[in-house]
Amino acid sequence: MTSRPDRPDTTQGRYPSRFRQSGLKARHLRAHIAVSAWTALALLAATAQQTLPVARWLAIHLFLLGAATTAIMVWSEHFAVALLHARRPDERWSDTRLACVNLAVAGVVLGVWADRPVLTGAACALLVIALTAHLVVLVRLGRGALGGRLAPVVGFYRVGTAALIAGAVLGGLLATGHAGPRHSTGLRLAHLHVALLGWIGLPVLGTLFMLWPTVLGVRMAERTTRVARWVLGLTAGGLLSAVAALAAGLRRPGLVGVAVYAVGVAVAMELFIRTVRGRRPVSTAAAWTLGAAAAWLCVGVAADAGILAVRPLDEAAEAVGSRVPVFLIGFVAQILIGALMYLLPIVLAGGPKERAALRTVLERGWQVRSAVLNGGVALLALPLPAFAGTVGMLLAGAAGAAFIVRTVRVLVRGGGRVREGGSSRRPALLGTAGGAVLIVLAVLVANSGGSTERPAAAAGTEHGGATVTRTVDVTLANMRIRPSRIEVSAGTGLKLRVTNKDVQRHDLKVDGGPATPLLSRGESRTLDLGPVTEDRTAWCTLPGHRAAGMTLDIVVRHSTGGTMAGHDMSGTGTGAGTLDLAPDFSHGWRPRDADLAPAPGGTVHKAELRAVRRTVEVAPGVEQQMWTFGGTAPGPTLRGKVGDVFEITLVNDDPTMGHGIDFHPGSLAPDRAMRTIQPGQRLVYRFRADRAGAWLYHCSTAPMLQHLGNGMYGAVIIDPPGLAAVDHEYVLVSSELYLGTPGSAAQVTKMRQGTPDAWVFNGIAAQYAKAPLTLRAGERARFWVVAAGPGDGISFHIVGTVFDTVYKEGAYLLERGGPGGSQALDLAVAQGGFVETTFPAAGHYSFVDHDMRHAEAGAMGMVEVSR
Repeated sequence: MTSRPDRPDTTQGRYPSRFRQSGLKARHLRAHIAVSAWTALALLAATAQQTLPVARWLAIHLFLLGAATTAIMVWSEHFAVALLHARRPDERWSDTRLACVNLAVAGVVLGVWADRPVLTGAACALLVIALTAHLVVLVRLGRGALGGRLAPVVGFYRVGTAALIAGAVLGGLLATGHAGPRHSTGLRLAHLHVALLGWIGLPVLGTLFMLWPTVLGVRMAERTTRVARWVLGLTAGGLLSAVAALAAGLRRPGLVGVAVYAVGVAVAMELFIRTVRGRRPVSTAAAWTLGAAAAWLCVGVAADAGILAVRPLDEAAEAVGSRVPVFLIGFVAQILIGALMYLLPIVLAGGPKERAALRTVLERGWQVRSAVLNGGVALLALPLPAFAGTVGMLLAGAAGAAFIVRTVRVLVRGGGRVREGGSSRRPALLGTAGGAVLIVLAVLVANSGGSTERPAAAAGTEHGGATVTRTVDVTLANMRIRPSRIEVSAGTGLKLRVTNKDVQRHDLKVDGGPATPLLSRGESRTLDLGPVTEDRTAWCTLPGHRAAGMTLDIVVRHSTGGTMAGHDMSGTGTGAGTLDLAPDFSHGWRPRDADLAPAPGGTVHKAELRAVRRTVEVAPGVEQQMWTFGGTAPGPTLRGKVGDVFEITLVNDDPTMGHGIDFHPGSLAPDRAMRTIQPGQRLVYRFRADRAGAWLYHCSTAPMLQHLGNGMYGAVIIDPPGLAAVDHEYVLVSSELYLGTPGSAAQVTKMRQGTPDAWVFNGIAAQYAKAPLTLRAGERARFWVVAAGPGDGISFHIVGTVFDTVYKEGAYLLERGGPGGSQALDLAVAQGGFVETTFPAAGHYSFVDHDMRHAEAGAMGMVEVSR
């Protein structure tokens, strides 16, 4: 093929010798062997969804990150040299960069598949380094080059490479779990857009400005250069806006960015349509395939904009993600097929006759392949039953496999000629890239067959007699598995009834056991584990979800009791009140002020509570990280009168988990007011206190046992009408103290077994024994008491006094002036009330939880009465 001014030779560039031309062909041969291998692995993964974990993710990334990236790396450099009329880069460094990319892809695939975040992170870092080197080469090629009419097309390759660098960073954050549940939805959307519309879409659009008229065999339009610049500005600008907005969780600005990108695509398509003429294309098969791919790009971008326009961010992420196969096959695969049908014969052939022969091999039966492939994509795209999508995937896979067979034939045929030329002197690329592909293949195949998992029924036959079976409901939502821990007795048959309540899809895989398929919202499956005799772990297999915290521990309780092996109990206490309370608190420690201020004036009370973590001294010389409202455990005490309105703003400053709040004195639907908010979010909880009493408030997020047990509770005092004046009022919130890492297996075990390390008043063991409450003889005091639990109530007693007034759960049990008296205020968990007494003489009056196990383990204090 001869070059013309308006149809640049895109296949050779400036090569000083026949030897370098032959070397280029050898390099392309090696690269496209790797492309074919990655594509074959993608097809293998796509057809192995029942035996390979994360098969869908594997298929997508093997094709996009393996096959498409290898092809774009090779051809973007090739076309940049040709379009800029620049000198070719050193082939050794080009091969090294491409080999590093293939090694990085292998590392990412294996790291995600084997759930090795360190390997995944290292592979992503290597990918970023290799891509940065590629970007530097593309930029340097433009320095001092002669340039040409289509030089602006190289800008598409540069921006596309920068997009993949950003995509690799975002993908690494998601795959290793560092994105966190708060940011995962936005980052996932940003990752999808920067990878598909950026790395794939931009280089392809740029190449089409040159390749489309060349394939059609027509002259390039006069305004091609100008339009290319417009399209690059629109698509790159729109992509940058969309990705930045979506990463920040902003749907509407993200929609604007996608819309701008769509305008750029429309401008390009208008030029491409005008380029079509009545004459026969150089390659009819390539022309029709490229045209179909361009049409699917338009459909994909329009659908993307429509989804962002009408759906919330979390639903949009799932909807866009579910349509990736349509974009993958309809656009990316067909672009690759169309480009290879046209370019491979040119690159590998030694003359026109051989070129025609190779093209005949590639194009034979293309009409059938194209119809089957596009029919399959249509089945995937349309809202049809699930089986239609399966059929569509099989049809597309069959068409793709048929093309791979023909590509291999051409490579073998063209490769033989290249080898005869003696120019393939650098096998590094083929060896490294091929080795990476073979490593992935070997590991996947080795672990997909010969499974050591046993069917539940077979497992049960090893145990004689009847087996007790337990069924547990398990929910998947908000990047968490609930419950996160299940305890069973050894030999218990266990069934997990798994339901996905999240917008995005999840699954559940039991280590050495069964797994659910990917479950959409509302779908359920039951996993039968059979008799459980050892600890097991289950997790969501989607990339990054396990690292982000979607795990379930199945713990076997053995009759011998004791602590469980494998759990770090150092510094956590052993439960059941074993703390030494004799030493003094640390220098500078201050007790929680138990004095209760009068109800403030006005009828509307506004307050802000921030959910934060604080490390506090919870017993003499013992520090513990607590989950708190407002930095203290218990949180601030609120007070008002009957009929007052409380407007509480909850701000979640916890960096890693969601929290909510539940005010017991309020009567309202819990759906929105008590919902869980994620880190950085806030909600306003407004309620009217229509009833008097001593009330509890606490975190409303499950598992509430852990949130209350780690300090997220407080008291609300609503004065009964006509409440008499007293000399002193105190508020005491009783609770249990569990030491250890919050949420750890060791701590949760103590909570479930009801063996706290201490019982406390106002969050700190024995604090009022070290720093007594003070008053004078003859003074009257009112003690408001709220039992926060989470497991134990209280029997409140003051040694040396008799209560003449007792108010419990909104009613007086005993009123001042009567003949009766009371010795204790008994409260179940989440109950409250007050008692009143007068201290007759100077002295030291102990107050305790009269369950002496609790008193001796911290639930004690002192009232120091002076004359």
